[in-house]
Amino acid sequence: HVQLVESGGGVVQAGGSLRLSCTHSGYTSSRHCMGWFRQAPGKAREGIAGIRRDGDEYYADSVKGRFTISHDNAKNTGYLQMNDLNPNDTGMYYCAATRAWRNGGYRLESGTFNYWGQGTQVTVS
Repeated sequence: HVQLVESGGGVVQAGGSLRLSCTHSGYTSSRHCMGWFRQAPGKAREGIAGIRRDGDEYYADSVKGRFTISHDNAKNTGYLQMNDLNPNDTGMYYCAATRAWRNGGYRLESGTFNYWGQGTQVTVS
């Protein structure tokens, strides 16, 4: 049974930082890729960062240079370090995993990812 659990969300002032964690079970870390998505109220879910099995990282333009995705296979945990946050970063943040990156992974498309967490709320004031 695959399970992903996000943590680390909260309320932060503009310019501040947060680190989100995604602890997962039920699949082999080294054989899967991870992505982070967010959804602001009234908006569609947006892919913001992805990391392939080989460690290559991909970012949406909206977060490039501010957010960093990483993964620790030994801990079965992925991370999203978020710096220089602004109110536009407010939303529910989700981690997701897939074994098959495909072309959709490069575009951070949600349909590429099979397994999803329940989300953690980030609010930037």
